Amino acid sequence: MTIDAQPVASHFIDGKPIEDEAGENLQVIYPATGEEVASLHYATPAIVEKAIAAAKAAQQDWAAMTGTERGRILRRAADIMRDRNRELSQLETIDTGKPLQETLVADATSAADALEYFGGLAGSLTGEHIPLGNGDFVYTSRHPLGVVVGIGAWNYPTQIACWKGAPALACGNTMVFKPSETTPLCALKVAEILSEAGAPDGVYNVIQGAGEVGASLVSDPRVAKVSLTGSVPTGRKVYAAAAAQMKHVTMELGGKSPMIIFDDANIEDAVSGAILGNFYSSGQVCSNGTRVFVQSSIKQRFLDRLKERLETVIMGDPLDEVTNFGPMVSAQQCEIVMGYIEKGKAEGAQLVTGGARADMPGYFIQPTVFADVKDDMTIAREEIFGPVMAVLDFETEEEAISRANDTEFGLAAGVFTNDLTRAHRVIGQLEAGTGYINTYNLAPVEAPFGGIKASGVGRENSKEAINHYSEARSVYVAMSEVEAPY
Repeated sequence: MTIDAQPVASHFIDGKPIEDEAGENLQVIYPATGEEVASLHYATPAIVEKAIAAAKAAQQDWAAMTGTERGRILRRAADIMRDRNRELSQLETIDTGKPLQETLVADATSAADALEYFGGLAGSLTGEHIPLGNGDFVYTSRHPLGVVVGIGAWNYPTQIACWKGAPALACGNTMVFKPSETTPLCALKVAEILSEAGAPDGVYNVIQGAGEVGASLVSDPRVAKVSLTGSVPTGRKVYAAAAAQMKHVTMELGGKSPMIIFDDANIEDAVSGAILGNFYSSGQVCSNGTRVFVQSSIKQRFLDRLKERLETVIMGDPLDEVTNFGPMVSAQQCEIVMGYIEKGKAEGAQLVTGGARADMPGYFIQPTVFADVKDDMTIAREEIFGPVMAVLDFETEEEAISRANDTEFGLAAGVFTNDLTRAHRVIGQLEAGTGYINTYNLAPVEAPFGGIKASGVGRENSKEAINHYSEARSVYVAMSEVEAPY
């Protein structure tokens, strides 16, 4: 490994790196080779206390700054992040195993977009004047919540650290962020950059840990809000713990999202959308459209072209920009995905391509496509989080909509058709928080992102996120004498 991935310390608290070697050892494994590239420590109770105390102590002064002043710091951090995009992208690749070809354009760049967007928005966060009868009026004001805990997933560590941090800080909150224990490196760089950009000590803190550390953060009475990106089972536990203390929450959870391809769709575009919705990041994306409903008359054309294009996949060293398909993030995730592939075979789905580990070091799995998948098969019901596509036949629009909605999830949905009237009609009936027409898996910071049903509550990105990181207060002003019945 030619890139030094070892951080100065495991945690970043109150504006500086902090180490506590009493914490359990945390190995960082490069997914492309299985070798250890860094060694950190889980947060001890003392570290958790330091982080929450630092965030609490810093919050009032941070909130007292003008939105413009806070925004200037966030925008400066965005500039620094863009200047260091290659360095940050290389670290993201080591952390996750995703190809550098991908991380250079989709990870730190997206994080920088969030910092810039919410930095620009920070100075515009005002209340409103509501005129009433007899000269009375109400005015509203927007207030930060306080200390926010962010809990990240392992698939987009830099992006998620900023998707949560940027709106939280723009609104005047402070943050304690816990990255996934599988990918602990990138969030530390985000904290360093924010500090370098002028964020006061304690405004953005990062500590390492698994479920126990996360639980201690969520349950602390000084924490006002919890924002989680993760699985539905984890989300249910965190949501329940937060609700016990009436905390605000944002839950961006998993999905089993449908993609409906009609017979008039452009086949090349549909195949591209299916590839982006199933194999980008080696399938490790929460919004992936892993139930691909293809109208029967074009099913074989679609499968043939998809197989041809998947044969051009280049697996190899993710740090080589020629590589366009990386490994699973960990040995555990690799085994989980292979288990689902075996279930697909056992339950009678037709294996079109892939279906095996790649013959190379690391946690690589071939891009896998199953056809003739039935709605009740395991691979059509459960989130796999790996490069496994389930193709299902359908005949009519009504049938496709009904079957697409027959799931507990509701994160995303896609429609491919050249009939735009049908496109809008269908997407409007699909039960999903984020919809796509003739594309898939784009997530610009200007647009809200999030799910419905079991896929979560709240929204990330866009102006909608402001409502989830702040609260409105109202004041009624009477301009005449007060009357009472006695």
